[in-house]
Amino acid sequence: MDSITASPGKYIQGQHILSRAGQYLKPLGQHFLVLADSFVADLVEEMLRRTCEEHQIDVEFALFGGECSQPEIDQLCILAQRAECDAILGIGGGKTLDTAKAVACLMKSPMVIAPTVASSDAPCSALSVIYCEDGSLDRYLPLPHNPDLVLVDSAIIAGAPPRLLAAGIGDALSTWFEARACAKSGAVTSAGGLPGRAALALAELCYRTLLESGVTAVSDAQQHNVTTALERVIEANIYLSGIGFESGGLAAAHAVHNGLTTLPDTQKTLHGEKVAFGTRVQLILEDAPQEEQVAVLNLCHKSGLPVTLSELGITQGVEEKVRQVAQASCQPESPMHNMPGKITPQQVFDAILLADELGRMASS
Repeated sequence: MDSITASPGKYIQGQHILSRAGQYLKPLGQHFLVLADSFVADLVEEMLRRTCEEHQIDVEFALFGGECSQPEIDQLCILAQRAECDAILGIGGGKTLDTAKAVACLMKSPMVIAPTVASSDAPCSALSVIYCEDGSLDRYLPLPHNPDLVLVDSAIIAGAPPRLLAAGIGDALSTWFEARACAKSGAVTSAGGLPGRAALALAELCYRTLLESGVTAVSDAQQHNVTTALERVIEANIYLSGIGFESGGLAAAHAVHNGLTTLPDTQKTLHGEKVAFGTRVQLILEDAPQEEQVAVLNLCHKSGLPVTLSELGITQGVEEKVRQVAQASCQPESPMHNMPGKITPQQVFDAILLADELGRMASS
């Protein structure tokens, strides 16, 4: 089987980059539909209109309705057609960006993504998660290609709640370990092939960057300061992890995350917070070197990521709920099956309880 490495056409990161966006948007279109929620629109509309005017680009702002649903996507496609837009720019969080990617896909238009938080690696991916209007999951929409351009304004991200940056660290933390597992097992990745050396190298660099700069970056984000550490972690959370997960593959960490989402108890925890706990479970399942497990646990603890079941919201009926998570994480279509060797629900159950015990010891 071929190895495949997928990536956005161009990734650009810097302070106040949206105030200079016109020069980067110009090659992709003359009339952009700009999708953002009301909060983000208030934050960026004036500066974006100014830079686009300087480069003779027309913009049509559309307010995101709050859910990446098919009716929302269809409505925006109609708006884009009526306004004769020839490119799509999504600015904001995950659901806004997924909606913009879906609209661009259906319109067959250039796709530009500008995340305002670094809480996950989704901005670089060729995937939109579509929900029903009531918020329940509808389907995953694979896109024909990754975004043409990803613009990351580190000053805006520095102004976001630091918990979101920490959650992005939690999501990115899994990238190297899952890619490593997929390379060992020969699993097919989200990009449709085997992990290539470039994707593995970027995944490992992602992990090394988080070890070196993760805790400092969270501290800097708490002060809303753009520093070298913060810039490096933003790049790791969005770009290195984005390529690493899509072209390197998913394994036990995300499988455990998926199992945790079956519990109402964990609804208030973020995606990356659950993935971080799943990463520690994966390392236990792999019997990874002790120093590696300790390094990951320390990074999670110092970054403010949950390291115990109670911190994930699971405080009652623990064993029964952990059993449910373990069973759900091993369902037939689960990325758990990308792990080398067969992993059983009992092994996952034991590993979750051990991860919780080690987390409680680190927190005491």
